Amino acid sequence: MTATYTFDVFASLDGYADVTSGDWGGYWGKQGPELLDHRLGLYAAEQRMVFGANTYRAFVGLLASSEETVGDPWVTRMLGMPATVVSSTLQGPLDWPDATVVSGDAVDVVARLKKESDVPLRSHGSLSLNRALMAAGLVDRVQVTIFPVITGRTGDHLIFAGAADFDLELLESRTLDGRIQELVYRPTLHV
Repeated sequence: MTATYTFDVFASLDGYADVTSGDWGGYWGKQGPELLDHRLGLYAAEQRMVFGANTYRAFVGLLASSEETVGDPWVTRMLGMPATVVSSTLQGPLDWPDATVVSGDAVDVVARLKKESDVPLRSHGSLSLNRALMAAGLVDRVQVTIFPVITGRTGDHLIFAGAADFDLELLESRTLDGRIQELVYRPTLHV
């Protein structure tokens, strides 16, 4: 059986995953109880996290900071899940309770994980890693949570910059806290 792989990402309406400056705060300051409860539910099921080196470093940095999102129960649950970090620059042991670093081509690593894993795979962030996995046809679901902000001047890390073209089949959609959109798609390479 092949494990399902979900590319999970937070976005501003204009497609940025992060901001370089400004006083937005975590979740662009737009989170509410419905979003936080929903995220906790997403991480209730057993699954394996998959990260690239940059996202892993960002999460470890977040843990060392005093940022408010670190204490959110869904983040705590995610940090307790087994994780695979795909990297040719990192070496273990890692500052993550149950993480292993695997070097090699990300496409090969994730293809093998999908074949061998007994649980679904999920990646939160890891933009360049997931763009490569999408192009290789390894991403089963793209889950985009869109926050009601436009970060034209402060936005950083365009989520799909440089990605291939994809057709998207909408699998699920929901509104959280009356203002946040979550869209789940099945991507298919556009030919």
